[in-house]
Amino acid sequence: NMNFLPGIWWSLPLVLVWATPPVTSSWWYMGAVGSSRVMCDNVPGLVSRQRQLCRRHPEAMLSIGRGVAAWTAECQHQFRRHRWDCNALERGQRLLGRVLLRSSRESAFVHAISSAGVVFAITRACSQGELKSCSCDPKKKGSAKDSKGHFDWGGCSDNIDYGIKFARAFVDAKERKGKDARALMNLHNNRAGRKAVKRFLKQECKCHGVSGSCTLRTCWLAMADFRKTGDYLWKKYNGAIQVVMNQDGTGFTVANKKFKKPTKNDLVYFESSPDYCIRDRDVGSLGTAGRVCNQTSRGMDSCEVMCCGRGYDTSRVSRMTKCECKFHWCCAVRCQDCLEVVDVHTCKAPKSAAWISRT
Repeated sequence: NMNFLPGIWWSLPLVLVWATPPVTSSWWYMGAVGSSRVMCDNVPGLVSRQRQLCRRHPEAMLSIGRGVAAWTAECQHQFRRHRWDCNALERGQRLLGRVLLRSSRESAFVHAISSAGVVFAITRACSQGELKSCSCDPKKKGSAKDSKGHFDWGGCSDNIDYGIKFARAFVDAKERKGKDARALMNLHNNRAGRKAVKRFLKQECKCHGVSGSCTLRTCWLAMADFRKTGDYLWKKYNGAIQVVMNQDGTGFTVANKKFKKPTKNDLVYFESSPDYCIRDRDVGSLGTAGRVCNQTSRGMDSCEVMCCGRGYDTSRVSRMTKCECKFHWCCAVRCQDCLEVVDVHTCKAPKSAAWISRT
């Protein structure tokens, strides 16, 4: 019986986790930790190694729930102007599962961004003292030197190595049970996602001295906003490399010899993506009927591309906007509410808008 677990169930590509209430909901937090064996044994989709980690670190499941929310929002942001907009996550787990089973570029991105989301959430929880098993980076102590001179480590450096270690153990556990091509692809993309978070770890410093003379600096390492990781992985998605398994089945090589061999930072995929134009359960496509398109754009969000040549409908809508904004000394900006009438363009549905299923 999972009724004691409030929250919404979300489908992570490799394990089912949930979007949980904040830590301030202490009654849930203490109840979940006290019933960790019951909780972890009843989460569907976990392999034995994941259940062990869940029982050993029940409080980490809260952080993973936050990680799910972070990477879901980031995925939807990055794909907001594309035919596949990552909103299959909100329409049911089976749709997302279909996307992931195709070993496409979209699958590669989702594995990378979800793995990155777990790293980010676990690392942040360490720094905020929410996990018993970790804290600030213990290696960042004493004095050090950089291009600006000497400084002392202080504050709380994000323990990114622990976040990566936990994410690797938890997220990769399911893939390590398989030896097939898809498992190897997922492990590669999971690692690329983890590395992306560490890539944007930055040193922040505070100066001490007379009138901010910076005679002494205290520094720490901090993760950048998750958007930087999302933007970076989005570039990797656009430059993802199609691969095939090598003859001994231990790795892969490029499908087209004209392209460079993928590095550990690149995303890889096996299958070409569908066009996502129509509703198709087998490929996890919601289609683009009803999607808003940009009449003046020449990109992926243009009405011609987004609507797949089916045309679009135009409706005139009224909305309230801020207008006639003025700066008042000191220091406020005051605006008026204005009624604006705009044209909204939405893609026409195909003649048959029913779900396509080949099974």
